[in-house]
Amino acid sequence: MAILRSALVFTMLVTLKCLSKLFYRLDFGWIGETPKDPWADLRLVAFLNHTSLFEPLFLGMVPNRFIWRLAAHGVVPAADKTTDRPLVGLIFRFVAHHVIAITRQRDATWFEVLRKIDPDSMVVIAPEGRMKRANGLDLHGRPMSVRGGIADILLAVRDGRMLIAYSGGLHHVQVPGHAPRIFKTVRLRVENVSIAEYIEARMREGGAEEFKKNVMRDLDWRRDTYAPEERPAKVA
Repeated sequence: MAILRSALVFTMLVTLKCLSKLFYRLDFGWIGETPKDPWADLRLVAFLNHTSLFEPLFLGMVPNRFIWRLAAHGVVPAADKTTDRPLVGLIFRFVAHHVIAITRQRDATWFEVLRKIDPDSMVVIAPEGRMKRANGLDLHGRPMSVRGGIADILLAVRDGRMLIAYSGGLHHVQVPGHAPRIFKTVRLRVENVSIAEYIEARMREGGAEEFKKNVMRDLDWRRDTYAPEERPAKVA
């Protein structure tokens, strides 16, 4: 049964990849030094500058073996208000092998995510935990910032590589309440870092007591430094 689900997820994601390459211009680049094979040994993908439910468009920039790993071993926490939507929720339940609806609180749903992490898992998370609106703030008018859940995942995974993916934003592709636009340029920059070295560096900045705050502060800085400039379209 598991292999059938993996095959179904893989087929759907490759289809989305083909549609992305067909209808959008894809601007992709690496940041800093990368390993000889930057797609190997991936245990965690942190997606920063979360702006739209159309972010599967970024699949057009990754190799099929990354997509297969997501389909066979991916663990994706997704907001319950997204997975509960009739059509969108159904699609999002098939973006990885394990898609776990969470409440965005440190409750049983979050600990279920941590329980799903095994030595073969690749966790994909949007660490900000909410979506940035076109005005640069979240739904409640608050500045965007990384939440502490990703620190839990780093300590659960411990080794391997982490991809930090910086989105240029998709407000120029789709603004809530408006039809999506095609043939736009979608921008992504990606950094590949050692998880063990990243944990060690954040621990040196204040020990275990400050680890979570240091991760949040560091990822906020990286997003603000490396994310491509967002170019939202004007909406009439």
